Amino acid sequence: MFKHLLKAMRLRQWTKNSFVFFALIFDKQLFHVDAFLKTLEGFFLFCLISSAVYLFNDIADIEADRQHPEKKNRPLASGKLPVGVATTAAVILAIVSISLGYLLTPIFALIVAIYFLVNLLYSNWLKHIPILDVLIVSSGFVLRVGAGVALITVERFSPWLYMITVLFSLYIGFGKRRAEMTLLSEGATSHRKVLDGYTIPLLDQYITIVSGMTIIAYSLYTFSAPNLPDNNSMMLTIPFVVYGIFRYLQLIHTGHAAGAPDEVALKDRPLQVTVLLWGLAVIAVFYLL
Repeated sequence: MFKHLLKAMRLRQWTKNSFVFFALIFDKQLFHVDAFLKTLEGFFLFCLISSAVYLFNDIADIEADRQHPEKKNRPLASGKLPVGVATTAAVILAIVSISLGYLLTPIFALIVAIYFLVNLLYSNWLKHIPILDVLIVSSGFVLRVGAGVALITVERFSPWLYMITVLFSLYIGFGKRRAEMTLLSEGATSHRKVLDGYTIPLLDQYITIVSGMTIIAYSLYTFSAPNLPDNNSMMLTIPFVVYGIFRYLQLIHTGHAAGAPDEVALKDRPLQVTVLLWGLAVIAVFYLL
């Protein structure tokens, strides 16, 4: 049962919480021990609250997941994990993460609590409203970035990064909806009601808009943010962002991105290499050049 509980907590999706480190990295505090340890603690607490959210979401979706070709194998939908155990674990995880978060900083705990409440509303209501469903998912990434800012004293963190996070997460969200519609075909709306408000051509337009805006916003950030090197070397990281966006779009259209974006990234070697090279390039620009 413990094995199935861990699977339901979706440990592999904890990679999303790496956005908490944005403030640490982009404020040039990556090698400040106190700031790093505090951010690392915040990362683990956000992992706990996100697992609580996944458990509550799977409880709310248990009947719909049983009709899904892939989600029917999830621990709750398959009956391998009792609902009572999942509910108890989710409540404990939520209490622990918010309580310990308060010990880090009250603002961090407030952000964690807001993330939890927003996702509860999403699981039970907001996920059925087209466009708003993707906006809510996007807000989760912005809250992760904000949580990282709340953990340390930032001096050079650019507001551009909030805009880039919003646009990039919208791109991922609409891409996931498109992949779901392709996977489920004519039975899409019976598995996820919100898909009734989308069509593949409409989603393609959304994806075109937000992907283009993401590239533009990131490009503007690389030479206009006040904390970047004067030699504009941050512009060298643009090709990695462009390739990553194009690669994920390719996976969507070729039917290889039906799962969660982080799961896709964990399976696709070109995306892994791109993210790694982008991260190394950013660190080199900020800390070596």
